[in-house]
Amino acid sequence: MRHNHPLKNPGSSGKIVTSDEAVRLIRDGDTVATAGFVGIGFAENIAVALERRFLGETGDEGESTPGGHPRNLTLVYAAGQGDGKEKGLNHFGHAGLIARVIGGHWGLVPAISELAMKNQIEAWNLPQGVICHLYRDIAAGKAGTLTRVGLDTFVDPRHGGGRLNEVTTTDLVRVMEIDGEEHLFYKAFPINVGIIRATTADPDGNLTMEREALTLEAQAIAMAARNSGGIVIAQVERIADRGSLNARQVKIPGVMVDCVVVAERPEYHQQTFAAAYNPAYASEIRVPASSIPPMPLGVRKVAARRAAQELRANDVVNLGIGMPEAVASVAAEERIIDLLTLTAEPGVIGGVPAGGLDFGAATNAQAIIDQPAQFDFYDGGGLDIAVLGLAQVDREGNVNVSKFGSRVAGAGGFINISQNTGTVVFLGSFLAGRTAAEIRDGELHLADEGGAAKFVDAVEHRTFSGRQALANGQQVLYVTERCVFRLVAEGLELIEIAPGVDLERDILARMAFRPIIKGEPTPMDSRIFRDAPMDLRTDLLAIPLSDRLLLDADQKTFFVDFEGLQVRTEQDIEEIHRAVVDKLAPLGERVPAIVNYDQFSILPELVDPYVAMVQDLMDTHYTNVTRYTSNAFLRAQLGSAMRRGEVLPNLFESRQQAEAELTTTLTGPVRRIRG
Repeated sequence: MRHNHPLKNPGSSGKIVTSDEAVRLIRDGDTVATAGFVGIGFAENIAVALERRFLGETGDEGESTPGGHPRNLTLVYAAGQGDGKEKGLNHFGHAGLIARVIGGHWGLVPAISELAMKNQIEAWNLPQGVICHLYRDIAAGKAGTLTRVGLDTFVDPRHGGGRLNEVTTTDLVRVMEIDGEEHLFYKAFPINVGIIRATTADPDGNLTMEREALTLEAQAIAMAARNSGGIVIAQVERIADRGSLNARQVKIPGVMVDCVVVAERPEYHQQTFAAAYNPAYASEIRVPASSIPPMPLGVRKVAARRAAQELRANDVVNLGIGMPEAVASVAAEERIIDLLTLTAEPGVIGGVPAGGLDFGAATNAQAIIDQPAQFDFYDGGGLDIAVLGLAQVDREGNVNVSKFGSRVAGAGGFINISQNTGTVVFLGSFLAGRTAAEIRDGELHLADEGGAAKFVDAVEHRTFSGRQALANGQQVLYVTERCVFRLVAEGLELIEIAPGVDLERDILARMAFRPIIKGEPTPMDSRIFRDAPMDLRTDLLAIPLSDRLLLDADQKTFFVDFEGLQVRTEQDIEEIHRAVVDKLAPLGERVPAIVNYDQFSILPELVDPYVAMVQDLMDTHYTNVTRYTSNAFLRAQLGSAMRRGEVLPNLFESRQQAEAELTTTLTGPVRRIRG
């Protein structure tokens, strides 16, 4: 049954009411859904009015109420909506005002999480994307949301079903098997009140969002409340004349809105909790990439740089909150933003995600889509790589970012993202607490440390399942400032160690379990520990070695394209050797080769090892080789080193000269190669 709006005036004012009038429509026991992401899109004025009504305080309109109502509300929200202090959903943090909470993220609402930890309310933590999709499924009249998101995590009913305390006993999630494959079913429920926010409304309740940083789940909440027979309260900053709004800009049609509240104060309708209004967040202007200052070299930047090395050109990327935010800064400094598409779960596609209390907004975004649609994209495998926070890891590769003793952080979108992305990089400091470290002469120097171990025998709350990731075939890395692990079938394998770090003292002694170590861990890239940019753009644009090697089977001639290749480590030399051997060994005979060295670069200290590798290839796989580069210095550098190594340089200035020299030993014409 549809509610009739008791305040609706068929005259000129339409659905426009005061905040105190609006919150009087909320009844005891109602289920209330709120939209927002941190402070973006959150109806702060409505939350303030609801709190003061419950407390019996006088509002800005001078109207006092007896207090104590509404009572025993069920609060539902997807993303964290608060500043970690008193704003946002913290206004709901009163015993008696709320009786139960179904939330996606709890870290920003301490007033509510304290009630949960004291067993004063029933409390669930469900994945952010699942709650967003629940709104749509409630609107569509479905029984609930069926998904694989949450399997083998704390949301799985076999591991707690998302319940956060002892007084919470009702099951909202159950396991269902379809065609032999397990899924989780999240039960739907009616939404009695939807509280949303927009920029502009007309008297009929049509809403536009031109100054908002995000559109979020506002439309889905409005539909869910409308089709549940409930009411929708919308906060805006201004009113337009009836019929003046562009229909294509109307995000929420008036038929879904019951009453409109114009924010009483500017601070009740900030764009974010940190910015009154930033035109770049509303895509009104674009900000020069140079305006993003580089981070100072420290533990945070070191870890973010290593994570950024996992990025590939054309990747679609999600960056989590906290240390993963630093990857965007590294990407800007390395001039690779244009080679990637950074995204954020509330609906940002492209641009540079903001951090802190602006998190969720972005500058220079390509598009802003609704949050439920973003999670459709994520859940279906749209991301190539995700860089997420690392708070606690165990020997099976499980990760906890959601609950630590009596402190509830919540999962947010972490479960959706981490379970459905092909490559996942968990990023964080190696120890909990401040790390005493100095980066000097390209090495990491650690002082006496008192931080708690993050790598524990078993996580206390499973937000990410290593077992599920292996079953899904995901590639998983755990990146810290001092070492890197990867997930393998046997558990966590230590694969890299920072220069200057002692394996036993600085890593193994600070872990609760011994990781798998196969041989000597590889040193982390030395560029990570130097002030100068790493030149990641060159790395991302580099042609894979396999694409640089061409064997002409008819002529039995080997063409090597090293144009633009950079050799910086002995590992690079080993990889070249391995790639050539893999290509030529199956032939069972030696072949002539021609090598393009245009724009090739190599560190001076690596020239001799490189020439030794070339000599080995000549002894085993080449009959003769010609080489060319237009760089006179490189010809002199390589030529001198080759002569020292008793290798015939055969280095020419042009491709034509090199081809002519090689042609004298071939029976047919030489195929031209790139360069």
